[in-house]
Amino acid sequence: MTMNRRELLTRSTALSVAVIPFAAASRFASEAAAAAVGSAAANAAAQTGLQPPAEGPIPVAFLISEDAVVIDFCGPWEVFRTATVSGRRGPAFRLYTVAETAEPLSVGGGMRMIPNFTFRTAPSPKVLVIPAQSGESAATVEWIRQASRTTDVTMSVCTGAFLLAKTGLLNGKAATTHHNAYSDLAMQYPQIQVRRGARFVEAANLASAGGLSSGIDLSLRVVERYFGRAAAAQTADYLEYQGLGWTDPNSNEAYRNRRVSTAAHPLCPVCDMEVDPGSAPKSVYRGQTYFFCMPSHKQAFDKAPEAWLEMLKA
Repeated sequence: MTMNRRELLTRSTALSVAVIPFAAASRFASEAAAAAVGSAAANAAAQTGLQPPAEGPIPVAFLISEDAVVIDFCGPWEVFRTATVSGRRGPAFRLYTVAETAEPLSVGGGMRMIPNFTFRTAPSPKVLVIPAQSGESAATVEWIRQASRTTDVTMSVCTGAFLLAKTGLLNGKAATTHHNAYSDLAMQYPQIQVRRGARFVEAANLASAGGLSSGIDLSLRVVERYFGRAAAAQTADYLEYQGLGWTDPNSNEAYRNRRVSTAAHPLCPVCDMEVDPGSAPKSVYRGQTYFFCMPSHKQAFDKAPEAWLEMLKA
């Protein structure tokens, strides 16, 4: 069944994403990025570098299914498409979309897409991008598992983290997702260390970005890991992207603390989204009324109210 936008993005999500302001006067982002971080951060980046091939582009697969959120994959697509690497002949990355079948797909907002490859025909990627989407078939999960055996980076964006989590590859590792889905991810996958307030999280060859525009920052970080900070900064400059979140994985600090629900402004206990008590689904537990942004969140709460209430205290 096709998810609506609200359901998909709040484990599904709200669309308010903080952008870190550009902090330098120079037009060139390479200078701004160098000023924004010290030598310690640069050294840390060098220690997590990736080895690009001596020649030829790095294959990047974008996993697509119904309802895929456009900015989640098109933001990273443009980063990798326009990556600027001095002295390198030809494009740095080769991009293609992959889906379970070759049939046209309807992604966010009704955009129609025809995948380049199916799971059976797709080349092996070195970078795999998993946006928020509704497709979570067994075949999809298994393809991610198999592809990730040889990727340099398998990265989720927004609630694409739930699909990556479904593979089991994130068990015992840290990850993040959209800020309205922190609790849901932690409840569904307790083996994962959910990082609140992270712009992106890296764990071995896995990485996860926060919501929506965070995928642009994680993609710039991948460019940096392959080709260095100057290449990533030049790419950001070409894109006129003034955010510096790609230089600081903790730059979603604004979302670290949970919002407080009040009688005047009640919040859904599952995703922290503000709700209208006059029309929202509700449950009464131990004399307290809880309102929900959608029926599926009420159902999740009703199955384990004590667990959700403990999560609210965390």
